[in-house]
Amino acid sequence: MRDTRESRLLLVLLIAIAFALITVDIRGGEDSPVDGARQAAATVFGPIEDGVSSAVDPVGNAIQAVKDSGERHDRISQLERDNAALKAKLGSDDRNRSRLKQLDKILKTAGAGQYGIKGAEVIAIGAAQGFSWTVTIDAGANDGLKRDMTVLNGDGLVGRVTTVGPNTATVLLASDPDFTVGTRMESTDELGFASGQGDRPLRVEMLNGKAKIKKGDRLVTFGSQADRPFVPGVPVGIVSRVDPSGGDLTRTIYVTPYVSFTKLDVVGVVVRAPREDPRDEVLPPKPKPTPTPTVTVTVTPSADAPADGLQQQQQEQ
Repeated sequence: MRDTRESRLLLVLLIAIAFALITVDIRGGEDSPVDGARQAAATVFGPIEDGVSSAVDPVGNAIQAVKDSGERHDRISQLERDNAALKAKLGSDDRNRSRLKQLDKILKTAGAGQYGIKGAEVIAIGAAQGFSWTVTIDAGANDGLKRDMTVLNGDGLVGRVTTVGPNTATVLLASDPDFTVGTRMESTDELGFASGQGDRPLRVEMLNGKAKIKKGDRLVTFGSQADRPFVPGVPVGIVSRVDPSGGDLTRTIYVTPYVSFTKLDVVGVVVRAPREDPRDEVLPPKPKPTPTPTVTVTVTPSADAPADGLQQQQQEQ
């Protein structure tokens, strides 16, 4: 439509009519004369509005869903982070409890043997040279450590110090094939030399080929001159197999070590030897034998049954 004088007059007229109809509709209330027209318009345009609304609502719902999804994702992520932190804390607490337990056993072992020890943590496995069974600990010369000191834990003999740095040291484990330690049998005092065999039991050559040894006997370290590299009385292991003597001058036995060399964490280095040989004081208490259950069966003879063969014979006569 062109912008002419007639079009402007028509626009003003339409606006005036619209205001008049609105005024009449408001004043008429439910009896408004334009109510029928309004209902007709609703009938015509209602479906269109519903269609537009149906077309728009999914978009709005999708946008809201995306917003809610983001919020839920944030909450899930936060919960996952909190859960991971809690697990880490629990894991740390478990490890701390494990270390405290190990330290407690080491202190009890040191107390029983009157050993002066320096606690250390295993921080590396293996050595730069060869395939030796060694570990590195986080204590060294600055902590008073020296070469050829005995290393133990709460279970028994771990090994000996071979190399010392300012803050670290290398320990040759008792399981290493180059490792040898003098041993003494509990109670009988029979002497021998134990050698490592990797992940197999220690091999012990007894000096007395006729020594009476049985499975389950226990060994401790005999000790070295000036207590280096080994102090006396440290538990070594339990006899698991005894080879027949065969009349040889020596006798070979195999010993399962007390220490699990693949689970080392906290150890103690003996920096001060005991004043006296603790003998067997450091060995753990012997396990009590499990009693064999006995069953007593009581048989009550029947009244009709004969007491013995004689009575049966008399009844037959």
